[in-house]
This record gives sequence, C-alpha cells and structure tokens, in this order.
Amino acid sequence: MGNATSDIGTNWAGTYTFTAKRLHHPETVDEVQEIVSRSRRVRPLGTRHSFNDIADNDGDLVSLDEFVSTPVIDPAASTVTVTAGVRYGVLASWLQLNGYALHNMGSLPHISVAGAISTGTHGSGDTNGTLSSAVSGLEIVSGRGELITARRGDPDFAGMVVSLGALGVLTRVTLDIQPTFDLRQDLYDDLPWDALLGDLEAVTSRAYSVSLFTDWLGDTLERVWLKTRMEDGEPATMPDAMFGAHRVAVERETDSGNNTVRGGVPGPWSERLPHFRLDATPSHGDEIQAEYFVDRSNAVAALGVLRAMGERIAPHLRIAELRTVAADGLWMSPAYDRETLGIAFTWKNEPDAVIGLTGAIETALAPFDPRPHWGKLFTMDASVIGQRYERLADFSALADRLDPDRQFRNEYLERVLGI
Repeated sequence: MGNATSDIGTNWAGTYTFTAKRLHHPETVDEVQEIVSRSRRVRPLGTRHSFNDIADNDGDLVSLDEFVSTPVIDPAASTVTVTAGVRYGVLASWLQLNGYALHNMGSLPHISVAGAISTGTHGSGDTNGTLSSAVSGLEIVSGRGELITARRGDPDFAGMVVSLGALGVLTRVTLDIQPTFDLRQDLYDDLPWDALLGDLEAVTSRAYSVSLFTDWLGDTLERVWLKTRMEDGEPATMPDAMFGAHRVAVERETDSGNNTVRGGVPGPWSERLPHFRLDATPSHGDEIQAEYFVDRSNAVAALGVLRAMGERIAPHLRIAELRTVAADGLWMSPAYDRETLGIAFTWKNEPDAVIGLTGAIETALAPFDPRPHWGKLFTMDASVIGQRYERLADFSALADRLDPDRQFRNEYLERVLGI
C-alpha cells in the first residue's frame, strides 16, 4: 500500500499550513477505497495550489501523486482518460507527442487535473470554457469507499464535476481532446483604460486567449498578453500597435525567466497556453491569491469600482489579471450560466492587509454578484454564496447521497456552502 505521513506542511506558496493528521499516497483505486472506508474524515489533496482550507480537515488527506498510469485515448470519441492526480503540464506534453490537444489550460501547468476541475479553475478566452467544461466522464470513490462512474448526460453529472472535494476522491477523469495546434504569444504594453472600457469585447476577442494585467493605477493597463492560434491564413506578424497599446519587441524569454516562450515565436499549444513553464517555480511563489468572477455584462462597471480603489490596493499588490471565461452548465462552476470575467489578484504575503482588502473588494463588487474562486482567498460565507448558486440545494442533496456519513465534509464546506 502507498505510504502515509503526518508531516504534511504547507501549500506551494508557503502561505497556508495544513492541520490534517495524516497524508496518504495510495497507488491503486483499491487502496483509495480502503483508506476512505476506514476514515472518519477524509479529503482529497491535489498539488497544494490552493490558498485556503478547501483541501484540509482534522483527519486524513489523500494525494494521488503516486497513482499513475498511461493515458488512454479514444480516437472515435475524441477523449483521453487519465489518472486524476496527473499534472496538466505532464498530460499536455504527452498529448502533444501523440498529436492531440486540450482546449485550454490554466496559467500554471503544475496543477493536477482533479484539483483544477474540482475548483472550477480556468484559462482564458471568450469562447473557451473552464478546464472543468472538458470533462466528459469521471470515476470517484465516494462515501464508505464506494466506486462510482458517471458520464456527461447522466443525471447529476453536471453537479459532480466541480465538486469541491465534497463528493469523494476523483480517481480517473475523461477529457475532451482535439487535434494538436500551434500558438504564438505576443505582448503589448500600456493599453489605455478608455480603450478597454470602451469596447471590452473587441479586446478580449482579439486572440484565442487574452490576459490583461494591471496594478489599478493610472490611465493604462501594464500589459496585454495575446495567445493566437496559428490557423490557415493567420498573418506571420502582429501589428506594432493595437487598441492604443504598443507591441513589446522580444523574441523569447531569457533562460532565467519562468514564463513560456513569448515574442511571437510559434510553438505547440502545450508550451504556449500556460503562462509558466512546468520546470520552473510559477508566479512569484511567496504570495496570496484571490479571484472573483462577474457576469461579463457587468464587467465595465465592476472594473470601474476597482479602479477607484487603486490607491488602496496597489501597495499590497504584485499584479492583477483579467481573463474571460465562457459560460457552462456545471452547477458549482464560477461560470455557471453566465459569460464571465475573472478578476484575479496576486497579493504580497501580507496576510492582515490582504484580508482587510479582500473584504473591502467583496463589498465593492457586491452589486455585481461576484463568485469567488473556490481555491483562493475570500471572506464570503454561505449566507452570501448561497444566493449566487441557484443549484446549491441540488449540490447539497447530491453530497448527502454520495457521502451519507459526511466523511468528506470539513470546516470549509460548512462555512462556505453551509453543507
């Protein structure tokens, strides 16, 4: 059987310390079932990229980092089935070698499939859904160690994908795939706020995936990051100016950088869709993250509110990133039933200041019904979140059915969802 340890440690950024008593590393589904069947409290643990207690409890944690097998492609169905603990960057490289691609990836290729889809983690693109939206099947060890399989179209399947760990331990996941494609990444600096707010859709639809970076100060955003799919007829060069922003003339990152290759150099999707390289420490490391999702119809007004708070936000901020996400039908997805703008904050490791700012930002955004990223810092509780997820009662009933002894419940689920 896989090993277990009581020395669990922190999240990847060192800003959250786990309190669970044991961490298990099963190597088979049978071992996962055995652990769950004898645990009073158990939670799945991904790659520790969350910034709150979503994956913690006072009992057992289960990591699937030692449960590995070769992915299985179904060419007729255009799907791949993988062990749930595989990291997206590892899967992406394997798919590329075999001539296939995923529709989207998050900024970090380091995150696990199970952790990402269970929290509604996303990439970017007006017409690109969250990573969870690619899930067409799953296998899960639910309460009492029962093994359950489900496929897209089954009753309650839409409630089982973004599960927040409340339903069990995901062991295998089936994802939609497509033929491989190439991308180029181009950077533009100093996008005028007036240009963005005057026609947000024109900017966010300019490429397959668009990220906008700001410190909320001044009349311009610091940077626009365009990821353009190299389709037939795509121009070999990008314009020097776009929406009032100017193109950054860099050919590629330096060897010391942690970003994927930019500067307009075409390359495979697996090496361009993520912001960061799998072989490097992502982002800044010593940081706290928060993120909120608003309906795109409210995006301009929401951004205006945050700009008005810029002088208060900026001293504690490393950077903020804006990305669009397509609507989906997954019950607990932050993009459920609405075209979405994600507003992400990467904070300095200043917990007291960040907690205060988080509450203030949530209050300021309240008229726009923001939904939080499940794995990042937020202060909303069930009294607020319950109003923003119309299928929460259905999800709670599903959790009661799949986890009758409440083995997978923890303080986070009680505080955030009231279940």
